[in-house]
Amino acid sequence: MKRITVFCGSSPGHDPAFMEMAYQLGQQLAASKIGLVYGGAKVGLMGAVADGALSKQGKVIGVLPTFLRTKEIAHEGLTELILVESMHERKTKMHELSDGIIALPGGYGTLEEYFEMLTWGQLGLHKKPVALLNINGYYDGLLSLADTMVTSGLLKPVNRDMMLVSRTVEDLLQQMHSYNPPVVGKWLTPEKT
Repeated sequence: MKRITVFCGSSPGHDPAFMEMAYQLGQQLAASKIGLVYGGAKVGLMGAVADGALSKQGKVIGVLPTFLRTKEIAHEGLTELILVESMHERKTKMHELSDGIIALPGGYGTLEEYFEMLTWGQLGLHKKPVALLNINGYYDGLLSLADTMVTSGLLKPVNRDMMLVSRTVEDLLQQMHSYNPPVVGKWLTPEKT
């Protein structure tokens, strides 16, 4: 993998481990010669992951909608800052620039970005690994919900398995390197309609 997109909060959250792990993820990506693509802000977890990568001379590309440039406070020390017009354009550009996706803790925006990338993979629109760095169990409830979706018959087990998850950066990156995407079949056949 040449570059990984990281989705995460523009706030630091209450658990200090969120900022620490975001910074460590940035450092590990740089040490592994993997470029970072992220939302372009200098605040919160977004700023921590970028600063971690920059501290190890990593390449960091930020993608920021123009209307958020002052709200999320654009990071001025990046390798490259790409300004776009909309949130959808931001997500599309981040996807185009990367070979894999990691979500750190975040709010609605992080979940929306994560699930769209996961859905695109489920539909066979890409074959990239999509992962969660589950810091201090932040995503345990989400993982339980995904299991409920499977037991309820609304999510195939093979698609649940697309959710790569770990509590450590090293293990998560290893899972991403060895990821094999599922073979996507047709949703409906004439016999099922």
